[in-house]
Amino acid sequence: MAHTPVNHPLRPIYRIVGFITGAYLVAFGIIGFITTSGEAFTGPGARALGQGSNLAWSIVSLALGAIVLLGTAVGRNIDVAIDQYLGWGLLVIGSYELCVLRTDNVNFFGFTMSTVIVTYIVGLLLITVSLYSKSAPQSQAGAPRQVREGRTA
Repeated sequence: MAHTPVNHPLRPIYRIVGFITGAYLVAFGIIGFITTSGEAFTGPGARALGQGSNLAWSIVSLALGAIVLLGTAVGRNIDVAIDQYLGWGLLVIGSYELCVLRTDNVNFFGFTMSTVIVTYIVGLLLITVSLYSKSAPQSQAGAPRQVREGRTA
């Protein structure tokens, strides 16, 4: 039996959190794209919303945010898979950029420490949203935990 809850009572709130996270990524991507449009594609860039960014990371953030928003709009457990994979991907990107933070040649996305922290937070939010957004028809979901355990409240 899976330990991921199905039809969690707070599922609408978690979907809203996923939507806000995707909207933040889109906003950061757009602002970063405008701020860094005249600069090099990779390497050190400018600051957008207090974070270091360059044109490459702005485009990646914009694309990731659009995918999260599209998955949230579609729903039907597609958002669960998208949020889970993109959340883990953002944690990997944040870890890589943390390792190469003080180098100039391999810091492709122009990250700063604040960008690493925000990338971790966004990744963890997406993973959390994916854990509690799963839905199923009531006939397949089974009884809530309180009913299975014999409690009535």
